[in-house]
Amino acid sequence: MSDDTPRPRSHGRLSARASVQPRDLTAGMAPLKGAWTARVITLFPEAFPGVLGHSLTGKALEEGLWALEPIDLRPFGEGRHRNVDDTPAGGGAGMVLRADVMARALAVAQAGTGPRERWPLVYLSPRGRRLDQAMARRFADCAGITLICGRFEGLDERVIEHFGIEEVSLGDFVLTGGEIAATALIDASVRLIPRVLGNQASTEEESFSEGLLEHPHYTKPPVWEGRAIPEVLLSGHHAKIADWRRAEAERLTKERRPDLWRAYCAQHGRDPDRDREL
Repeated sequence: MSDDTPRPRSHGRLSARASVQPRDLTAGMAPLKGAWTARVITLFPEAFPGVLGHSLTGKALEEGLWALEPIDLRPFGEGRHRNVDDTPAGGGAGMVLRADVMARALAVAQAGTGPRERWPLVYLSPRGRRLDQAMARRFADCAGITLICGRFEGLDERVIEHFGIEEVSLGDFVLTGGEIAATALIDASVRLIPRVLGNQASTEEESFSEGLLEHPHYTKPPVWEGRAIPEVLLSGHHAKIADWRRAEAERLTKERRPDLWRAYCAQHGRDPDRDREL
């Protein structure tokens, strides 16, 4: 490739320094001191913030309640063309992200992050532990997180072992890359940061907060297509409303997520078979 040949978009920025992108999202206000920070190593830094720049997470980003630092992997690549991958050892289809390239990116991404307990290092991988609400809470309680977005056939196992990288999955399926998974993980964590949602009670009542799925919600009009809002919700009797919501949450959990229901019953000393029907 000649020097005047346009580079593909995947080359992104040529600076090997972590920076927030896009610039205009945080131009108005710098992150507050000690703000939770997500550093994302990716071949597509322009994919961020994406949907994270909208709604409540975007507003919180603008206000400096959290910070986003996409780090372009390409500048850490080998040779003139900044190659970041190579063929699998032992043969096979696809390409594998090189350990030496990722190690150089991690040297920048992990600079000044402190103990791993306060700043986890995570690789988004289909073989990782499945992301859940408890994990999102753990990440939100940290000072920040560094995320590695995989591509191709994955990441050289040696760099995972050397750095003790935690692997996290969205579920039992495969994506073309880790950017979508990283966005989901960041969203799940950021919304638990104080002041981001503005109403802490909403996170306490939603699905998984107590090991149950969330109860159904209703709003105006009181009757729609012949379907009425449950009478108890219009009664103004807060204790009865709370009981109804709890019963509905338990019913939905038993029906849709028997795995969660068994764990919930074990935690509360209940028999899942006896309580199968309310």
